[in-house]
Amino acid sequence: MELTCSRCHQTVQDGDRYCPACGLPQLVYSAENSADGGQPDRWGEAVRDANVVDWHSAAHSILPLAISAGILCFMLSPVSIFGLLLMGATAAWAVARYTRDQQPSWITVGAGARIGLVVGIVGSWTSAAMIGLSLYAMRFWLRQGSSFDSFWQNVVNQQQAQGIAVGADAQTLAEVKAMLISPEGRAGMVLFIVAFLMSTLVLFAVAGGALSARLLARSHRPGN
Repeated sequence: MELTCSRCHQTVQDGDRYCPACGLPQLVYSAENSADGGQPDRWGEAVRDANVVDWHSAAHSILPLAISAGILCFMLSPVSIFGLLLMGATAAWAVARYTRDQQPSWITVGAGARIGLVVGIVGSWTSAAMIGLSLYAMRFWLRQGSSFDSFWQNVVNQQQAQGIAVGADAQTLAEVKAMLISPEGRAGMVLFIVAFLMSTLVLFAVAGGALSARLLARSHRPGN
C-alpha cells in the first residue's frame, strides 16, 4: 500500500522519517508492533517528546534574550527592518539554546513557533513599555509636549490637505480632523501604532523560532 504524508499527501517511501516534500515527521511502527497493536518505536516517542516544550527550562533561555531584544528594538525603532530581523534572530537563538540541553536535541516546527511566540510577546511588551516611558518622560519631565502637539497638528493638516486634493467631503474631513487632534484621538492613534508594532515583532519572532526548529531538526533528528 502506498504511504502518503498526512499534511501534503505526497508519496512517502517506506522507512522515511520525514516527508521529502514538506518535512513533516512520520511516525514509524515496527512490523512486530503493528501486528499486535503495540506502541510506536523510539522514533515515534522522540517525535512526541520533541513537540512538547519544557517551559520551566525554556524560561532561562527565553526571558533574558527576549527582554534584551525588546530594549534593542526600541533603540533601533521597532518598525525598522533591523528591529524586526533582530526579534526573529533572537527567537531563533532562544530555540537553539533551549534544544542544546534537551533530549532529543531537536524540536518540531510547532514547538519552535511556540517558543518564538513567547519571545515575541515578551520582547514586544518590553519594547512597548520603553516607548510609553519615553513618551511620558519627554512630555512631562522634559517639557516637550508642545513639540508633540505641533508635530501631530502638522500631520493631521497634511492628511486633510491630501483628502481635499482627491475630492473628499469637506465636512467629513473636518470631523475626522477634530477627532484626531482631540486627546482621545491622539491616544487612540498612539495605541494603534504601538499595537501594530507589537504584532509585527511577534510575527517575526514566530517565524524565526519555527525556522530555527526546522533547521535544527534536520541536523539533529534521529537516524542521521
